[in-house]
Parts: sequence; structure tokens; C-alpha cells
Amino acid sequence: MEQINVKVKKWGNSFGVVLPIRIVEKERLKEGSEITLTMQSRKKMTVGDLMRISKELGLDKALKDIDTQKALREVDKAFWPEDE
Repeated sequence: MEQINVKVKKWGNSFGVVLPIRIVEKERLKEGSEITLTMQSRKKMTVGDLMRISKELGLDKALKDIDTQKALREVDKAFWPEDE
């Protein structure tokens, strides 16, 4: 699976995306081909989001023993490497 970033464009009353030709050729797409898109939010997580997720996963007790600032920097690098 390859990750690509595309812009949403408006066509009449609908929206669509333009796929790079290299993807079209690689996947042998043609008009009428069906594809699956996986959406990823560009919203950054807050500390509250991280704490809620860690509690849901049962990690909240383990997180007490780590350097929070260092951990958050590592999360930022993993999710948003272009922000460096």
C-alpha cells in the first residue's frame, strides 16, 4: 500500500480527487475502477486525546514513569514528520 497526498477538487455538485498517473499505471486503473480510500484527519491530537487513548488502552499507569515531554515529541515526529 502506498500513501499519497492529494487535494480535493469540486466538480459540479460533487467533490473528487486527482490521482497521479504513476498510481493509475501502477494499479492499472481505468474509468469505472473501484478503489478504497482511507481518510486520515489532519487535526493534531491534544494531550487530552492522548490521555484518553492511553486510559482506554490501559497504558495510563505505565505512562506515569516516562518523560512526558520526550514522549510527546516522539509522537509528534511519528505522526507529523513534516513539522520538524
